[in-house]
Amino acid sequence: MKSGYSCHNSFLRVPVMSQDYRFFASARRRCYALLFEHRTRSGHRMEIFWILASLLSVLVLFIESSAHDLFPATPDIIPLFGLVEMGFTALFTVEYVLRVVCSPRKARYPLSFFGIIDLCTILPMYILWMLPSFAGAGNVELLIRLLRILRVLRVLKLLRYMSDAGVLWRSLIRAKRKLGIFFGFVAIILCLFGGLMFAAEGGRGGFTSLGASVYWAVVTLTTVGYGDITPHTALGRMLASVLILLGYSIIAVPTGILTAYMSQELEKGRAARSCQTCLHSGHEIEAKFCAHCGAVLAADNPQPVEK
Repeated sequence: MKSGYSCHNSFLRVPVMSQDYRFFASARRRCYALLFEHRTRSGHRMEIFWILASLLSVLVLFIESSAHDLFPATPDIIPLFGLVEMGFTALFTVEYVLRVVCSPRKARYPLSFFGIIDLCTILPMYILWMLPSFAGAGNVELLIRLLRILRVLRVLKLLRYMSDAGVLWRSLIRAKRKLGIFFGFVAIILCLFGGLMFAAEGGRGGFTSLGASVYWAVVTLTTVGYGDITPHTALGRMLASVLILLGYSIIAVPTGILTAYMSQELEKGRAARSCQTCLHSGHEIEAKFCAHCGAVLAADNPQPVEK
């Protein structure tokens, strides 16, 4: 009887475990649809919620940095901002954990671009909690500025919800070799002109080292011209004139390279949109109706920014 009872118990456990697994899988699918699928109504609402939460957290951060000037009559308002930051940290922590659990690429998501951004946006508060000795260190202002920079990174979370940002991202990936060659050529020019200017000025007028001379070359080539370091010799001014003209001539090169690849990506997007009724292709990405037969076009499914 005892063995029969245990056997009967084992048979009863299987449906229960199966039911629990189905419940977990169903909850995981619903959570995935809310966080990753933005084409559904619930997913779109969740997208708007996270956008507003990210914008509001960054707005609160800017108000906090000027709290003493905006609220001079309320000196104890900083702890209130601390409570608000705790709320945002808890909210984004829940988002990060759910994205890790629901992501189909659990091992890759924490190391992806958005995974690192999501982690950095919740780190400041946990750093203060886990290492309270930092708050009592001598250079507290430096620590606060560092943590504030990490919190500003929340604005990068908005890139996840900008489908058109994928065009720019893929264009940068495809053009990285040509852009790398171009910037390498620019680095050679900067070193060359920095060295010539250091020799022409003889270490005077702010050109005290090769590093300072290359800094001047960067500022001059980009046509910024701060004026903190200026040449005083005739040869130095001639080199500066040549570098300024050279800067105007090459400053549009990376723009042209990136524009060409972006045009290719946009053309690929238009070619991929075809009418299911008349099979006519070449529609604009924002088009909702076929330009040939007037039928409703299927919703475009842009490629995500994260790869």
